[in-house]
Amino acid sequence: MGEGTSIGRVRGLGSAKHGAHHWLLQRFTAAGNLLLGLYLAFAFVLLPDLSYATVTDWISGPVQATLVALFVISTFWHARLGLQVLIEDYLHEAGTKFAAVLALNLFAFAGAAFGLFAIVRLALGAAA
Repeated sequence: MGEGTSIGRVRGLGSAKHGAHHWLLQRFTAAGNLLLGLYLAFAFVLLPDLSYATVTDWISGPVQATLVALFVISTFWHARLGLQVLIEDYLHEAGTKFAAVLALNLFAFAGAAFGLFAIVRLALGAAA
């Protein structure tokens, strides 16, 4: 008996059906980072100065605080997605790969949480 047709030998050896979703998420977060980063750059250029009081007053607005929070979330999510691909491509032992992805997720979550906490503190003032 032969090994079957060419397509029969490779069927089932493709992606785990989540590669396209991961790729799309990377592109969406990259687009979000670009748009929000451009907004923040223009907003900072339009501020009279970059003193603590001026930036705190600016970020205390609900729209600005929300956009900065979205930028923090999108940036950490994008970084986590990209670094996860790096880990999956270059670490081949299952245990090492699991530990690296776990550490990456913990650091990304902690960084985003710290960034959001700082934004809330700035937006609400000393009361938070």
